[in-house]
Amino acid sequence: MKKIAFLFPGQGSQTVGMGYDLFQEYDFVREIFAAADDIAGVPISQYCFKGPMKTLTETVNLQPAVTAVNLACLDVIQRAGITCSFSAGHSLGEYSALASATVVSMADTLRLVFKRGELMHRESLKHKGAMSAIIGLDIQAVDALVKAGRNTGVISVANHNSEQQIVVTGAPEAVAAVSETAESQGARAIPLKVSGAWHSDLIKGAEDEVIAYLNTFPFNSPANTVIHNVTADRCEDGKAIQRLMALQLCSPVRWYDSIRRLVSEKVEVFVEVGPGSVLTGLLKKNVPRDYDHAVYSVNNMKTLEALVSELS
Repeated sequence: MKKIAFLFPGQGSQTVGMGYDLFQEYDFVREIFAAADDIAGVPISQYCFKGPMKTLTETVNLQPAVTAVNLACLDVIQRAGITCSFSAGHSLGEYSALASATVVSMADTLRLVFKRGELMHRESLKHKGAMSAIIGLDIQAVDALVKAGRNTGVISVANHNSEQQIVVTGAPEAVAAVSETAESQGARAIPLKVSGAWHSDLIKGAEDEVIAYLNTFPFNSPANTVIHNVTADRCEDGKAIQRLMALQLCSPVRWYDSIRRLVSEKVEVFVEVGPGSVLTGLLKKNVPRDYDHAVYSVNNMKTLEALVSELS
């Protein structure tokens, strides 16, 4: 039996039309989208299928939208008889990873991400923020730039996506200053289209309420190993996982370390479960070239059928 890891994308993976063919095909997928609509109190399913993109990408809508598609893809894969030994999710996607390991139910996952999105949106209106992808410098170099940039304003590392792709987050003037310095050192700095400074202290005002809300839900011990954003490591205790998810809001996403951990666990098959192919692209950068593995991305009927034909 091959070791399989399910990887779940987060914000930035969205496209208008995502999940629609699965919605048309399966009653149980329609139930997931109906639950998302009901929990959010707005037509999340229609934002996914028809847009407009501007409405879809508002974080209060986007978090339940991407999660609904992640869970729909997960459900069809599992019902096809394909299960995983490991799972991980990028930022928002970590909640879907918890659902895949039955740490929380699918319905509770949707409730958690809707509240998370609501609180993050509120904080983004209070504190204008920015994010930028620094490409061409390693984490030690970017950490040094961030440390120096704190003279300008709030700034930190948001995502360590690959060895030389690191996202910084914080006050616009601090992000701009760090980006400029990075470019002077030969890197590229790409401003990201975001509505807030995610994974920074600028949204720390939401942290206590996120913690309080997390504590109203039962967290079970995982049925498969989840590699967590904050630690790039496993955790076997439900309450401890709850605490990690509280920390996750304002902490860096250690994605590079998480994928290297999965490689060290000798995962043979990586399956991106959800919209887009952002994580598939990062796998090409993070998995050693001589490491024997297969990569699949499942986000519609065609890619589902390809996965099932290969792994069933």
